Amino acid sequence: MTYNIDAIRADFPILSREVNGKPLVYLDSGASAQKPQVVIDAITQAYSMEYANVHRGLHHLSNLATEKYEAVRGTIARFLGVKDEEEIVFTSGTTEGINLVAYGWAMPHLQAGDEIILSVAEHHANIVPWHFLRERQGVVLKWVDVDANGDLDPQAVIDAMGPRTKLVALSHMSNVLGTVFDVKPVIDAAHARGIRVLIDGSQAAVHMPVNLDALGADFYAITGHKLYGPSGSGAIHIRREVMDEMRPFLGGGDMIREVTKDTVIYNDPPMKFEAGTPGIVQQIGLGVALDYMMGVGMENIAAHERHLTQYARQRLDGLNWLQVQGKSASKGAIFSFTIDGAGHPHDISTVLDKRGIAVRAGQHCAGPLMEHMGVNATCRASFGMYNTEAEIDALVDALELCHELFA
Repeated sequence: MTYNIDAIRADFPILSREVNGKPLVYLDSGASAQKPQVVIDAITQAYSMEYANVHRGLHHLSNLATEKYEAVRGTIARFLGVKDEEEIVFTSGTTEGINLVAYGWAMPHLQAGDEIILSVAEHHANIVPWHFLRERQGVVLKWVDVDANGDLDPQAVIDAMGPRTKLVALSHMSNVLGTVFDVKPVIDAAHARGIRVLIDGSQAAVHMPVNLDALGADFYAITGHKLYGPSGSGAIHIRREVMDEMRPFLGGGDMIREVTKDTVIYNDPPMKFEAGTPGIVQQIGLGVALDYMMGVGMENIAAHERHLTQYARQRLDGLNWLQVQGKSASKGAIFSFTIDGAGHPHDISTVLDKRGIAVRAGQHCAGPLMEHMGVNATCRASFGMYNTEAEIDALVDALELCHELFA
């Protein structure tokens, strides 16, 4: 299909507004993406005309809410290339998904001295839960560096695997560098050694087609608010055989089959890992967002963003006072940068905001990567399916103004 950027932009009402008297240029989708009208409408409909709790009633509204809510499991499975939708566990986002793995699988399986391999490019959501195990159980964290271009060598990860390695936990795409990591060789090598693999798909699932049945990771987490869906929505794919190795993380509600004074019998997966009243409307909104993305076509979105990435690299490379972090050939539509002679990236972000341009400034929940790169913080411009060349031009113009001001 032809990628109709004007029609896509018209689907996102917030893109028509102004900020500080300037047209909004939203370049912060890596933090959280904007929502199309169909998602907003679905949320409004669910709360205003269809709301009830799921799984717990026989009346019409409860049945309707349950039907719509459970249908999202199949939508997520199709989106991620998973044949068995019961391998999809609903979560509030990637952070909950990774903590589910930490508490439900890693805590009962790892002992003092056992190892978890991480890259320095991980988001804190894929670091802090493993520090909990380091602090509480004596688990060892082994770190693999990215190179000067921001690439992660799969062989370096494989070489780090040892007889005590029990888990490898990696991002599929860096939220700072934009690098898409080649995780398939790592997954295959880990499985040949009996090692489990968790992949943080928070960024990659937004920007490229993903087929998890082909990829083969044991755990793959996604977060809905980056996928043009509501905050508080998300999922983690867990291979069925690995589900059988896991204990529940949270207790209560639908994760039980029977409770007495002396016993508890847990429900079957995926319900076993979904305690309490869930984010019903949030997940319904996520399902609509994924249907919207699949309607546009993930290959089409990826092609559009590749074009934006190439155009942005060309424009930004012409600014010899701008330091862009990460030069990988597999770089996606995320650019982190600093300006020579400028103060803190917060200063740059403030100037850009006066021009109506929204970027992120700070460490981007990636402290080890900042230390590895030798910077305290960066600005980050992250693109989505609705961004344009003209918005990149607006960014460059504003950066040139920053350089003049700070120089």
